[in-house]
Amino acid sequence: MIASATLTEATATAAPAAGRLGAFAATADVPDAARAAARAAVQDTIGVALAGAGEPAARIVQRVLAADGGPGPCTVLGAASGGPSAAALANGTAAHALDFDDMCWVTLAHPSAPLVAASLAAGEAADASGRTLLDAYVVGFEVEAALGTVMNPTHYERGWHGTATLGTIGAAAAASRVLGLDAEATARSLSIAASEASGLKENFGTMVKPLQGGLAARNGVLAALLARDAFTASPRAIDGPQGFLVAMQSAGRDLSAAVDRLGQRWEIVEGGITVKLYPSCAATHPTIDTLLDLRREAGIDPATVEAVEIGVDPVVPTVLIHDRPATGLEGKFSLHYCAAAALAFGRVGIETFEPDAMRDPAVARLVPRVTMRADDRLGREVPPLTEARVTVRLADGRTLERSVRGARGYPERPASPAELDGKFLACARRVVAPEAAAGALDFLRTLEAAPSVRGLAPRLAPGAAAAQPV
Repeated sequence: MIASATLTEATATAAPAAGRLGAFAATADVPDAARAAARAAVQDTIGVALAGAGEPAARIVQRVLAADGGPGPCTVLGAASGGPSAAALANGTAAHALDFDDMCWVTLAHPSAPLVAASLAAGEAADASGRTLLDAYVVGFEVEAALGTVMNPTHYERGWHGTATLGTIGAAAAASRVLGLDAEATARSLSIAASEASGLKENFGTMVKPLQGGLAARNGVLAALLARDAFTASPRAIDGPQGFLVAMQSAGRDLSAAVDRLGQRWEIVEGGITVKLYPSCAATHPTIDTLLDLRREAGIDPATVEAVEIGVDPVVPTVLIHDRPATGLEGKFSLHYCAAAALAFGRVGIETFEPDAMRDPAVARLVPRVTMRADDRLGREVPPLTEARVTVRLADGRTLERSVRGARGYPERPASPAELDGKFLACARRVVAPEAAAGALDFLRTLEAAPSVRGLAPRLAPGAAAAQPV
């Protein structure tokens, strides 16, 4: 009772967080550097959403939505069309289906799947410009970052999936900006979104994980549409004594400092976005990078590997929960499988998580030889999921050891423009013809100058028939 009283007194004297976040989202003057980072993120996310649109989880969502609502004014990537909420749900699910979408370490979430899906759907419905979409992405990203700064790591450690929880509020901020809501209406959309937000890490390795990204996008759009039509909500839904921070086990309860920094410090510029170069959980990437390097540098023959020991920070085992994965989705959340595949194949790509690769004899031999152990010494000076100590023991008696922080694609080791373009084209060509993929890429490269985001859909139409996977 004492804690509740203290919290009530604190929130009673401060301006409601939803109001302050809403004012920022509605009115912030987005700098050029932030807009440029958003453009790259949108390009990357549209690419992985196109590739993911053919995945079973995305196809099921598309079929259910088609039966439930039919066509509409908004693009459903890899399929037909739908209303704004339906398109956001379908595209957000597709963007997260391969776990190839980007990461933010402050939020411990995949920011772009919900943000891009919500912004694109709202943007097509409102016939918004490319610049408007990019500005909306940025304010949504910064709202999520402010929440993540205060809520993590406890929020994430207790089982909440930040892509879905923080992502819902970020998507509402982005959709509100695209739709041109004022500060008061945007604040209401964030309060509505706070009650919609949900998502559990226990569902990692199943179709529900990408669905949670889609639901965040859908719920963000819905919150903005309701708020635009004068739907009411508590101004204390985020920071009240029974609000979002308390209910979702936030590490902190006071958002004031994080909100004060909005517009002064831009997380998307200074913290940056981690682009994935492997389609698996980001917690696997430091180990994958290390094993690929060791395999190449030491000339490792996978048949000679006796044991692989991987030390990780204590949060990693709460995420990589499958030590003997039976499906590709489980494999994306298995350090045992990802390590074995990196050594067996010398690369990790979309095909690594398909049935033939999962059954490969070399991988089957290596998976039980991989050990993952939590090490309290790791993760103290860097964000969770970003550090590993890798030891490989070989039949000839050699022991190879390496410690790593981060991976390729991190802000400190960013993907080059050529790598980003290559990733986009490889992903897009799984669904559309090469000329359609190239046309979409040209549009996205100059998105800021596009008078309407509706210009993207026609560029994807020439390749309606799926190309062969690459």
